[in-house]
Amino acid sequence: MKTVIHRGNTRGFADHGWLQSYHTFSFAGYYNPERIHFGALRVLNDDTVKGGMGFGAHPHDNMEIVSIPLSGALEHKDNTGRHKIINQHDVQIMSAGTGIQHSEFNASKTETVKFLQIWLFPKVKDIQPRYDQKTFDPANRHNKLQVVVAPEESEETLLINQDAWFSLGQFDKGQTLTYSPKLNGNGAYLLVLSGKLKVGDEILDSRDAIAVSDYDKLDISVQEDASFLLMDVPMVA
Repeated sequence: MKTVIHRGNTRGFADHGWLQSYHTFSFAGYYNPERIHFGALRVLNDDTVKGGMGFGAHPHDNMEIVSIPLSGALEHKDNTGRHKIINQHDVQIMSAGTGIQHSEFNASKTETVKFLQIWLFPKVKDIQPRYDQKTFDPANRHNKLQVVVAPEESEETLLINQDAWFSLGQFDKGQTLTYSPKLNGNGAYLLVLSGKLKVGDEILDSRDAIAVSDYDKLDISVQEDASFLLMDVPMVA
């Protein structure tokens, strides 16, 4: 088993006034040759946007983009005419494919929004651009993993153009779980959103992360009430 620890305080950081963004991997003005990507996982940004502010219309292509609001709500618009609000407990996926333009703004004029923006390299390039969005009941991740993104069509999850699975968990102190890769050869990237976990021999606090590859199982024990995101991704970009 190979492991790499990314402590929350070692991430890249950009403060644009209206936006505070922590970058796990090289992005925009942050470059770290040891943090370009983890397999198919290319971008993991932890963003806070002030009320009434956001990202104006900009293009993407051939990237799978997942947005997960942690608090507040995002307003999404794109050049297909789609106009949606992404609330806390929602997850949105955008398959940029052959090309799309979209904007994301804080849906509130006064309250901040905090969200994760995650990019994966696609399995198949140049597909027709596609969006999907679902609301996930947080009760269904209490002391268990709730799969929110998967490569198969399902009413329970969002479809991604990659052999990847995203799971959210919210666990009480003292709980334990063992995780195995969904697909042989996949790696796991676990980001602690709050609380404290022990993963293998490593203690992870809020916003710490562990990247694991060449493994059969991952033993996780909850040291303090914790919530986390676990991304099961191919190790070939």
